[in-house]
Amino acid sequence: MQTGGGILRQPMSVWATAFAAVVAFMGIGLVDPILPSIAQGLKATPSQVSLLFTSYFLVTAVAMLITGWVSSRIGGKRTLLAGLALVIVFAALAGTSTSVAELVGFRAGWGLGNALFVATALAVIVGAASGGAESAIILYEAALGLGISAGPLVGALLGDWNWRAPFFGTATLMAVGLVLILTLLKATPRPATRTALSAPIRALAHGGLSTTAFTALFYNFAFFTILAFTPFILGMSPYGIGAVFFGWGVCVALASVFGAPPLQRRVGSVNVLHLALALLAVLQAGIAVFGVTGMKAGIVACVVLSGIPIGLNNTVFTESAMEVSDAPRPVASAGYNFVRWMGGALAPFVATKLGEEIGVAVPYVLGAVCCFVGMMILYLRRHHLRTLVRVDADHTRQDLAAAPAR
Repeated sequence: MQTGGGILRQPMSVWATAFAAVVAFMGIGLVDPILPSIAQGLKATPSQVSLLFTSYFLVTAVAMLITGWVSSRIGGKRTLLAGLALVIVFAALAGTSTSVAELVGFRAGWGLGNALFVATALAVIVGAASGGAESAIILYEAALGLGISAGPLVGALLGDWNWRAPFFGTATLMAVGLVLILTLLKATPRPATRTALSAPIRALAHGGLSTTAFTALFYNFAFFTILAFTPFILGMSPYGIGAVFFGWGVCVALASVFGAPPLQRRVGSVNVLHLALALLAVLQAGIAVFGVTGMKAGIVACVVLSGIPIGLNNTVFTESAMEVSDAPRPVASAGYNFVRWMGGALAPFVATKLGEEIGVAVPYVLGAVCCFVGMMILYLRRHHLRTLVRVDADHTRQDLAAAPAR
């Protein structure tokens, strides 16, 4: 691991991109506290409102396949700006919606902009950051955690006034991010070779990348079951839901930045994934039990604590996807994100529909099962992940070599 520069000593262009990434990730949790308010305001059922997540992540997943193709032709900076512009337009339009169908459609357009920005932001941060790829990925995951934790707070504060306000607020913050990137980020050179449209799919032929991606698909199903369905069983005001998911987001951020790296050094990336998936399954089971018995304090505790395994998984899955194959990082990221975001697209509607039709415990039981399926994939295909074992060993040796100088 390279240590020069440190994670906090970064060029202004990196901080500008990271700020915009924080706002982009705010869009994930932004609607959480206002889901019941949206359902009430637009006279919709919970499963209909859950399509806000489904359309967003479905388009994000599919659009991941074209991000490398676009950025290799117009450059990273222009791709970032195009993504930000789309988010600004569709977030503002979402605030004008008069029906669930309109809102779902505008969230889909938002997902396209999010895909262009998020996939390219990681590559830009890795390319411009000091301290090597690992420090850049941790910084990126810190932005993710901060954005996810701030999103519910912003959604609650603005949504308590009017459910439309968070969408206009996001558009405004994204406009600030666009200006910062426009002025602080130097034009990134176009790659020497253009990325083919088929490159991300072909990259998934690698056993290690496909193993990581499909494990992450089941993990993301469990992750977004908590995010999309829980607001409907908490029975709280937007402020209450926002506070719960703020605590959850803080756990995500802390585990991503401070928990994952030392655990990877101590037990290895694959073992961290097993540990985090098992813990997430236990907490999902806890939410199911407390949901049936009506113990709101138990639900809140399990939801907040679930941020710990989610933060661990987010960092380790991202690093693993970048390291496990010999594909260029943007291509590997696109293929990996295409598969894993399908879990985020499926979970909100499936989980909410099951909760409506059968019972509040069923979505979380299914989420726990998905965690165990992910662990089974990791175990059965462990021979494809030997590269990660070697990378962990290299990092450990580098840490030991650098220790006397510290």
